Amino acid sequence: MDYTIAAVDRALALLEAVAAHPGVGLSELARLTGSTKTLAFRMASTLEARGYLLKDEETRGYTLGHKPLLLAEKMQHQMPLLRVANPVLDDLVARTRENVSLLVRDGRQSVCIGIRQSPQPIRLYAELGRQGPLHVGGGPKLLLAFAPEDVQAAVAAGPLERFTPETITDGEQLRTLLERIRAQDYNISHGDQDAGAFSIAAPVRDHLGRVVASLSVAGPQSRLTDDLERLYVRMLLNAAGEISARLGWQEAAA
Repeated sequence: MDYTIAAVDRALALLEAVAAHPGVGLSELARLTGSTKTLAFRMASTLEARGYLLKDEETRGYTLGHKPLLLAEKMQHQMPLLRVANPVLDDLVARTRENVSLLVRDGRQSVCIGIRQSPQPIRLYAELGRQGPLHVGGGPKLLLAFAPEDVQAAVAAGPLERFTPETITDGEQLRTLLERIRAQDYNISHGDQDAGAFSIAAPVRDHLGRVVASLSVAGPQSRLTDDLERLYVRMLLNAAGEISARLGWQEAAA
């Protein structure tokens, strides 16, 4: 039985469209959501009145309002994964002085649900809530490696967008890499999403052993030595294991 409320579903679709296209105008919003311009206007006006959207009076374009930020802040305190992960994120950023991220998979996308910015003046761009493809980056590729087979097959079938010369755009090559990631239980990426950047990720498991998130450290490649790379792998495996243990996962004895 379908319990979906169509009006709510359309309003949320409009909110997501604004999030993906900041500054979008009403006509484009109607096209993106498959609504009439009148209906899009009514939904946007309602969301604006509730603080979910802002309208620029000069451009007439829409951006997100303050209310999603408040909800995200509350989510940080209510979501069990984040509650147990937050102290670990704080510790990792203090020890590595690089960006530390917690990602989860949403379909064929990765979503950043936890971020700690590097205190150093030269650092990578990172944003809470940022979405991205699964075939690039340390954390996203790790999530893909442990995703259901149908998700892996769909992503590998492409098309695989090229971000840098290091991006894997061949499906079979990607599948081979995913096998290696599963075997070693971590992932290291060098410049496949952002040129001149590195990202190292380890899996976070729930009480059933399912990979529910990736924990990663990322920064400029110029700061990563071989010794630091090995150190970060050990740190991430230990930190991800700590979060997993707090979620109820117990590693099987050798």
